[in-house]
Amino acid sequence: MTASLAAAAAGFGTGLSLIVAIGAQNAFVLRQGVRRDSVLAVVGICALSDAALIALGVGGLGAVVVAWPDALTAVGWIGGVFLLCYGALAARRVFRPAGGALRTEGEAAGSRKRAVLTCLALTWLNPHVYLDTVFLLGSVAADRGALRWTFGLGAVLASLCWFAALGFGARLLGRFLARPTAWRVLDALVAATMITMGAMLIAGA
Repeated sequence: MTASLAAAAAGFGTGLSLIVAIGAQNAFVLRQGVRRDSVLAVVGICALSDAALIALGVGGLGAVVVAWPDALTAVGWIGGVFLLCYGALAARRVFRPAGGALRTEGEAAGSRKRAVLTCLALTWLNPHVYLDTVFLLGSVAADRGALRWTFGLGAVLASLCWFAALGFGARLLGRFLARPTAWRVLDALVAATMITMGAMLIAGA
């Protein structure tokens, strides 16, 4: 195995280990994938955002993130409140599940807009993403010296593979989720994840 391939493989493994952990973003991508709602847009936003953050980290901006604790605190509060509100909406769906009527074109467009805005918020209003992706991943990449960008490329590939598998692979659960009770269970899991993450962000802000 060449040094470049080894660096890329290490970046892939490190990036995957940071992304796969259960969190608000993954829960949202999973739900959109199961609903087959704006999956390409959501997967694209997550993958491109990760690529940008990884590039910042590999480029050496991790120290800047750590040097701005007040900014991270503000992001933590905003992100925490957002997650609590989203979690509350998911919890509301558990007790008041939506009907199964087909959406009109206008409703579908509105759903895409909400999905895009929600995905952007879940991605960029989480201070942990800056500490993990920019600072931690950037620090590990720095140890690779001249191969740090190859390491970063491996991490970007891991992000793309994960979100694509999560978003487009979720449709395999369609038969299981054909029952309204299953949707209520999924919404309950989403609500618990969002509320827990939101409370943790506010507590740590």
